[in-house]
Amino acid sequence: MNRIVLKLGIIMMGLILAVLLPLGFVADKIFSNFYYNQITEEISELSHKYASSITSLDDDAMINMFKSLAYFTNKDIYITNAIGEVIAHTGIQIPLTNNELRHLSKGKSVQKNFEDRETSNTYLSYGHPIVFSDTFEGSFFVLTSVDDAHEPAHKIRDLLILSAVGAFFVGLGITFFLARKMSKPLIEMERATREIARGNLDIRVNTIPNDELGSLGKAINDLAVETNEYRTNRSELFANISHELRTPITYLKGYANALKNNLYKTEEEKQQYLTIIETESDHILRLINDLFDLSKMEEGQANLQRETVNLLEIVETSILKIKIELEKKGLKLVTEINRKSDLLIYADGIRVEQIFINLLVNAIQYTEKGSICMKVWGTKNNVHIVIEDTGIGIPEEDLPLVFERFHRVEKSRSRDYGGTGLGLAIVKNLVEIQDGNITVSSKRNKGTKFELSFPRVE
Repeated sequence: MNRIVLKLGIIMMGLILAVLLPLGFVADKIFSNFYYNQITEEISELSHKYASSITSLDDDAMINMFKSLAYFTNKDIYITNAIGEVIAHTGIQIPLTNNELRHLSKGKSVQKNFEDRETSNTYLSYGHPIVFSDTFEGSFFVLTSVDDAHEPAHKIRDLLILSAVGAFFVGLGITFFLARKMSKPLIEMERATREIARGNLDIRVNTIPNDELGSLGKAINDLAVETNEYRTNRSELFANISHELRTPITYLKGYANALKNNLYKTEEEKQQYLTIIETESDHILRLINDLFDLSKMEEGQANLQRETVNLLEIVETSILKIKIELEKKGLKLVTEINRKSDLLIYADGIRVEQIFINLLVNAIQYTEKGSICMKVWGTKNNVHIVIEDTGIGIPEEDLPLVFERFHRVEKSRSRDYGGTGLGLAIVKNLVEIQDGNITVSSKRNKGTKFELSFPRVE
């Protein structure tokens, strides 16, 4: 009873019956009333003609003639005199009331339904007054059985019932065929979603019609793909986090153990161990903070304090903060900044500064000699920033992946250059949630260039 085919079939058959039953009832009433009215008009017309054509109530030959006509027309007749006494009949006698006789005596016709006690048949009669020289002389009734009047309607009713039954079974077959055809994609989708729930993310819905069900099937397929990618990314994320934490924790445990067991020879060596512990602790803390920030941004829950800010001020502050790092490596910072107009953007100034510092520090880390160039200018609708270095560059095949979490162009870079592997992923998310855009281009051993843009506020 819970199968969708059966449910759809019952609903559709219910709709068919809801149409057929009232339609059949109305059709039956129409035909019954039509034949009833037709018979009534026929006996009324015959009664009027017979009453008008009779010339004498004492003429037996004429009375017999009317009896013969009644036989041939399959109708009964009933003739009375002025006081209601029976003059002639064909087997059925009508009990007339005084009120009916008064109507007849006034020249009015009388329609009467009655039941014959002997045969228990119901008859429909119509009587007209017999008038000679403006004098009421009697009445002439023509009778017919009500069953005879309803017989054509009964035949049509039988035909309607037969047609309805045939239409019902034809509709039943078509309904269940259509219900099965309509439910097949739904059943397949139900099975696919159950497989997805069990963890089989390679399942796909194959029956995809070109309608709303098809859209649902495509959505389920997309869900399977997205879930599979999420599971893969989650596994990679856990593996990367484990990898990133394992090394500093190993350092922490090793050097802490050395300090605990006094496995150092000089005070200088002890301080060196403590410095390593502090550095690795900072590395773990940065990793946790970066993961927390990235998680909030990807969930759309980043806490941004957006307002109209002057990008030039943020650029100058960012350059000031990385000045010491530049001097340590002996690198030169070249700036090309258009200062003719205020370059205003609607953003979180602290987060934009975080973007610039991340990119500048990244450029410093991977540049051993040469310079770093930062260009800032504005167009009618946007503010553009370019940060370019002369560092080791990125292979072309790795460019599409540089904004992925924990992606390493070379695994050895992680310990050689530091960092958590999340910096560029954070930068990309920070840019995009502030309506900006970022792209990267690079050549191996020639340098890397990051291009950013933000909508300008006038």
